[in-house]
Amino acid sequence: MVEFPAMKNDLLLRAARGEETERAPVWVMRQAGRYLPEFRKVRESHEFFEVCRTPELATEVTVQPIRRYTGLIDASIIFSDILVIPQAMGMEVQMNPGPHFPDPLNTPEDIEKLTKVVDVNKELGYVFEAITSTRKALNGEVPLIGFCGAPWTLFAYMIEGGGSKTFQKAKTWLFRYPEESKALLLRIADVCVDFLVGQVKAGAQLLQVFDSWAGELAPHHFHEFSFPGLQYITKGVRQKLASLGIPSVPMTLFAKGANHALSVLAGEGGYDVLGIDWGIEPSEARRIVGDKVALQGNLDPNLLYGGRDAIEREVKRMCEGFRVGGRVKGWIANLGHGITPGVDPEDLRWFFECVRKYSS
Repeated sequence: MVEFPAMKNDLLLRAARGEETERAPVWVMRQAGRYLPEFRKVRESHEFFEVCRTPELATEVTVQPIRRYTGLIDASIIFSDILVIPQAMGMEVQMNPGPHFPDPLNTPEDIEKLTKVVDVNKELGYVFEAITSTRKALNGEVPLIGFCGAPWTLFAYMIEGGGSKTFQKAKTWLFRYPEESKALLLRIADVCVDFLVGQVKAGAQLLQVFDSWAGELAPHHFHEFSFPGLQYITKGVRQKLASLGIPSVPMTLFAKGANHALSVLAGEGGYDVLGIDWGIEPSEARRIVGDKVALQGNLDPNLLYGGRDAIEREVKRMCEGFRVGGRVKGWIANLGHGITPGVDPEDLRWFFECVRKYSS
């Protein structure tokens, strides 16, 4: 393991373990991204996946929001993309501007086109290099989060060939070819495990699994097709780290739109933190999960377009909703999904300042 500078701010890690904190740690999903002019400047001369695959560039854009919001932000998340896993499995992915697969999986026979055994060090070593480089660049200022996409979300992209409003192709697979679908989901989960373990070895201090399309499944289909892979990942990561003699790190699951599954995820999922979207009140989420897990979330990202008064009002409401007996305990403040490209960076600064004010 590489030696890294001592942590100066471990607020996120303490909150993820369910501890009481002096205020809520705060970061936002997609915080290294298109809303920042300094990020857009980098992208003027570098293609999206080129930034992902070049450790120096990935480090630079990961650190940009930490540099801009010095002292206001409590975590960094490595600049990468959930679709590096399909790439590692042998699929071509283009970004123009959204993700596009020129040759998606149309029938189960197409699974034969995928790489049989994925060597994550060979295929995704650039992410590990970027993580190690970024940990050093952060110099202990804030923890570094590693991540991957969840099997169901990646499966949907690989079959749909990009984003979708209906998920017709991916769901056709689930319903028409359930056993082949489960086998592919498990193959994806295996790569996720190896990828996340590699990120911890490289220096990631917390891991997040993004199941962005969880809410597209009926509750019973979520339990049949998505949940097993999510559970498999936490068990696999912890077992592999233990076998290597590496301490485990906190793990967060963000299953967007799957608030119906909070009880099961808190009881059997194996995650330390559950991210929630704005479709559930914080107090209701806490009632469901009790003290089994920490929570992360959950401001509607579109509120960042609503002006300073609206941001302050809703952040105050959010902070009150997440308090446990008047205390801040086991809560990481965040948005209920990723920040969108048109947000004024100064309005995001106001969001951070309001979280600090009302969660202290």
